[in-house]
Amino acid sequence: MPTVFVSSHPIVQHKIAGLRDVRTGAPEFRRLVRALSLLLAQEATADLPTTASEVKTPLGMAATRTLTDVVGIVPILRAGLGMATASSS
Repeated sequence: MPTVFVSSHPIVQHKIAGLRDVRTGAPEFRRLVRALSLLLAQEATADLPTTASEVKTPLGMAATRTLTDVVGIVPILRAGLGMATASSS
């Protein structure tokens, strides 16, 4: 059985409540899915490996962290399409 992570973040819980509400219309439902996708993607990618690097800014050089690997988002059939759109930036 795969491990399931249940987010207890208050904003995630609030958005899920909106998704479940029978009064939520289709446009609002899609907006909630996009917003929830970004929140869940942030939680899911919190431990991705990074590499130290530097970038030149208008004020000089700045230490940064960049992703070590390329990250790809693959929706699973139609149900995941709304989430992939929000997470692909």
